[in-house]
Amino acid sequence: MLRLIRTDSDNKDFRQLIVLLDQDLKKRDGDEHSFFAQFNKIDNISHVIVAYKENIPVGCGAIKAYTPGIAEIKRMFVSEQHRGQGIAGLVLQELENWAAELGYSSCILETGLKQTPAIRLYQKSSYAVIPNYGQYAGVESSVCMQKDLKTASEA
Repeated sequence: MLRLIRTDSDNKDFRQLIVLLDQDLKKRDGDEHSFFAQFNKIDNISHVIVAYKENIPVGCGAIKAYTPGIAEIKRMFVSEQHRGQGIAGLVLQELENWAAELGYSSCILETGLKQTPAIRLYQKSSYAVIPNYGQYAGVESSVCMQKDLKTASEA
């Protein structure tokens, strides 16, 4: 059975999963890893989801305020041996629910062109590609996406 908990970035299981995420991204991003790593600090994140399967932490994600009405999805990860089981979609859905409860009207995110499974997940979850925002503007290997939470909840 999968259990999702709401916590913050001080959670030790979240921090352990982030170590695995960063190792995975370093392999995928290659020479570009250090550029992206600077935007992925986890100190003082107040809204973190950790997914547990049989009390083992298997996935995570977080939201941070981007603007007053927009939350940014950060640090999405599922451990390699637990991928393909729908865990990432459930974590993402819970992050969106939490963002809506906090009064955000939409979520944005950035992922990399090399992250094809992530892109598929976000497309399947009704995210649309948008122009690269903020620090990702002009970065050719970035894909930025957005989802309107009000439309999604009314559907």
